[in-house]
Amino acid sequence: MPAPFSSLRPALVLWLYAAAITHILAGLTLTWAGDSGFLDGYLRILELSFWGADAVPLAGHEQQVWWLALFGATLQSYSLYMLALVHLGSRLKVPAVWGWLIAGILLWAPQDMWLSAQQQVWSHVWLDSFALLVLLPPLIWLYVHDRQKAQQ
Repeated sequence: MPAPFSSLRPALVLWLYAAAITHILAGLTLTWAGDSGFLDGYLRILELSFWGADAVPLAGHEQQVWWLALFGATLQSYSLYMLALVHLGSRLKVPAVWGWLIAGILLWAPQDMWLSAQQQVWSHVWLDSFALLVLLPPLIWLYVHDRQKAQQ
């Protein structure tokens, strides 16, 4: 039996809070775990996409770790914005907040997927597809729900 609408909104908002916090933690991991060995498998996939099976120069590996850390810091910042927008959307019930989150995801995902596909980093394409699948439906539902409530 589907959840009643009265309990669906808080559940979707909680899901989006969890997604934003997960993104913050992922950003922290990317920024601070590059040299730890924890991300070596992932870095190897990236390095293979740029250098193929050839030996990756040490400077190339160090540059990948640096780019990953830089991206992680950016991800932390944007995740904090996401968290703030989810909080505002939850409290204010203004559909535009959900619309801005939808717009941001639709701006990011196709570009990220296209750039990843160009380098044949298919894990990014799959991860982005997963993000679209788990973020867009709740955001669209919240947008429609809050818009209908605002018009009443």
